[in-house]
Order: sequence, then C-alpha cells, then structure tokens
Amino acid sequence: MKREIIYGLHAVQALLKSAPQRVIEIYLLQGRNDQRLQKIVNAAEINGIHCQQVGRNKLDDMVSDENHQGVIAICTPGETYDETWLFQFLENLREPAFLLILDGVTDPHNLGACMRSAEAAGVHAVIAPKDKSTGLTPVARKVACGAAEVLPFVPVTNLARTLKKLQEQGIWLFGAAGEATQSIYQSNLTGPIGILMGAEGDGLRRLTQDTCDHLMNIPMAGTVSSLNVSVATGVCLFEAVRQRASTASRGA
Repeated sequence: MKREIIYGLHAVQALLKSAPQRVIEIYLLQGRNDQRLQKIVNAAEINGIHCQQVGRNKLDDMVSDENHQGVIAICTPGETYDETWLFQFLENLREPAFLLILDGVTDPHNLGACMRSAEAAGVHAVIAPKDKSTGLTPVARKVACGAAEVLPFVPVTNLARTLKKLQEQGIWLFGAAGEATQSIYQSNLTGPIGILMGAEGDGLRRLTQDTCDHLMNIPMAGTVSSLNVSVATGVCLFEAVRQRASTASRGA
C-alpha cells in the first residue's frame, strides 16, 4: 500500500477534519502535551486512529529534519486531480470560476504559501504543469497549513493546451508580469477568471504570456523591483476578492 507523510499541526488537523479515513497512524513528540497537540489527539481518538509517542530524533529522521511541529501522520494518498476532472468540475460550477495557475513554481515552500492564500481567497482549483515545477510534496503541504487537503491541485501535461481550453469555456486569463502596462487595480477580475503567476525570478514564460487575454502588474512604490511569487500571488488574489465582493454587493 502506498503511503504519504503529512506533518505540521495545521496540516494534520485539516487532514483529520476533511479525510480522517486516510490516516493510518500518527506519531507525536514524546513529552509534548499542549492544547494544540491535544486537539489532534482528541480527533484521532474519535476516529479510532492510533497515536504513538516517539522521541524528537525519530520525528526528525522521518521528515529529513523539516519543521514537523511535533506531529507526523502516516496516511494513504488523497484524491488526485487531472485535466479531465478540471473541465468536468468547471462544467458543473454554478458561480464564476476563480482559478490560480502557477507557471513553473519550483520551490515547495512557495507552492505551499500560494495554496494557503488561494484557499483563503476562495479559489476553486490551483493548476500547474507537471514538468519543471514542484508538486504537492510534504514540505508544500506543511507550508499550506491544511489548504492542500481541501483545495484541488491539478497538475497538467500541457499547460498551453489547458489554457486554450479554459478560454474556450469562457474563462479570461490574467497574467502577472512586471512589464505589463495595466495594473491589477485597473484589471476587471470579477468574472470567470484564471490568474497566472510565473516562476521564481523568471516570471511567466513567453508562450504563457502570449496566451493570456490580459497582462497586469503590481504597482511598486519602493526600490525593490519584484515580490516573492507567493506574496505577489496573495496580492493579486485578494484584489480579485475585493472586486468580486464589491460586484456581488452591488448586485444584491
């Protein structure tokens, strides 16, 4: 049986809430008995999941010295998503689609942070190419603080093809690019949209930029020329949230 490791307080707690049937066993830091860890213990007991207390060295070895926060869950793999699932989901969606598309983000810490912001913003799914980008590693899941357990992450074989199909379904694609002449505040992010963010340092690939319906930038007032991709993602997503909330309130 294939198994996954999920660690970190938020990630394990979210897993126990959304899919406790996946959890096989939980390892806890011996001697730790604070309120946050006790919530996990209580949820595990309710679901009949065995918890085992072990030393810090054992936990460190299990996750190659990553910050596990004293809790590691051994679980079965979760649901996987692909392009077929994505377009079936969009076809049945009864509200304007809100997608985040990551073009070549390779750092799992950045992916996890983007997932966390996307889930908080109400994004329906996160899309990324399978090649030359990171997937949902244990590090990404931990940084996502539970978002990776509830927000669909859809790796696709051919990003350009997927983007074209999204456009055919009436979804407007807005790419973040420093050289864009229009800012995120001048962009209409209220309808069915996909917001595209590029790789760390390089930004969106030229083919991806050319496929976008609109390019937009984040106005920078200081001397720093660009933001970290996860920070920029949060800025763009929550500008869309602001616009969409304003439109909804005017329509009420």
